[in-house]
Amino acid sequence: MQHHSKLPNVGTTIFTVMSSLAQKHSALNLSQGFPNFKSDQKLIDLVTNAMNSGFNQYAPMQGNLELRLAIAHKFEALYHTSYHPDSEITVTAGATQAIFTIISTFVKPMDEVILFRPAYDCYEPAIALNGGKTISVQLEAPLYKVVWKEVSKKITSKTKMVIINTPQNQSGTIFSEDDMLQLQELLKGTDIILLSDEVYEHIIFDAEKHYSACLFPDLKSRSFIVASFGKTFHNTGWKLGYCCAPKELMVEFQKIHQFNVFCVNHPTQKALADYLKEPNHYKELSTFYQRKRDLFLSLIKESRFKFTPAQGTYFQILDYSNITIENDVDFAKRLTIAHKIAAIPLSVFNTDNLDNKVLRFCFAKTDDTLRQAADILNTI
Repeated sequence: MQHHSKLPNVGTTIFTVMSSLAQKHSALNLSQGFPNFKSDQKLIDLVTNAMNSGFNQYAPMQGNLELRLAIAHKFEALYHTSYHPDSEITVTAGATQAIFTIISTFVKPMDEVILFRPAYDCYEPAIALNGGKTISVQLEAPLYKVVWKEVSKKITSKTKMVIINTPQNQSGTIFSEDDMLQLQELLKGTDIILLSDEVYEHIIFDAEKHYSACLFPDLKSRSFIVASFGKTFHNTGWKLGYCCAPKELMVEFQKIHQFNVFCVNHPTQKALADYLKEPNHYKELSTFYQRKRDLFLSLIKESRFKFTPAQGTYFQILDYSNITIENDVDFAKRLTIAHKIAAIPLSVFNTDNLDNKVLRFCFAKTDDTLRQAADILNTI
């Protein structure tokens, strides 16, 4: 039998490539974005309690009501804005499912979707599967800031959606208030939908502020905000996230969501609803990860790598241009094989595989792991 692939140019992801290489060569894996430490034992116990209390059947399609109420409360407390738990919040099987469903709901053949590179790799395949066309805006190293004049040139009558990611995976940068205001001005008076990927919203450093799309009235009226419990509470394998949007957008989203997954893991939802009764969990995260970022950077400050400290996320970009002229994919593989440390090359996420001689390292690791990593990097 012969089949025509709907994604003919998609092969094995760089995350799989680097993690497999790390495993094969017993290398320290700072490539994939997940912690190597446990989440709070209290939260784990709450999942067990939920199972023992009978929360083992289907949850409501929109998500456990207690959890949706907790999400609504979070937006009121942190952003002084509201989403109705009955009609404007949906719990999803991780942020990636939310993103895929949003794109599938609204993008039709020949629609254009603007995204910023280096971009997380789940956006473009979803656009392609729905017949859309990706319009890329390349962010320039080392600061990875948006040139809004370039964005304005790329908005056309075919533009259906703009995707932003702040704090940004891969670069660790954040959209400023001015960025969001300029975006709001560009989209005003259009029917363009904004997909705001905010999964690292609680990991912001150096007293900076996360400017959620919901803080800007016109943006909020056209936005889906996507968030991740896995990124926030150190349990990415639970695959639990959510999205928020105005009712008229969420109604359309749920039409697709119900035939995709319908609902997601119920005991974990119940556990998170109980866990979020204590509001301090979100507030402690920036301090927790800034200490890890600062430890990692202090340990490698005498190395040959150059860096600008990440503004958010748990990823740090290191510039290796003082070390070698190798392209980043080759250098990343050599680091893994010869030096036993794995990172992610950023060129694979850039327009035309632009190589800025940088690698991305995940510092969501134990202090011992970060010290081991620094010892290796300081020898290169």
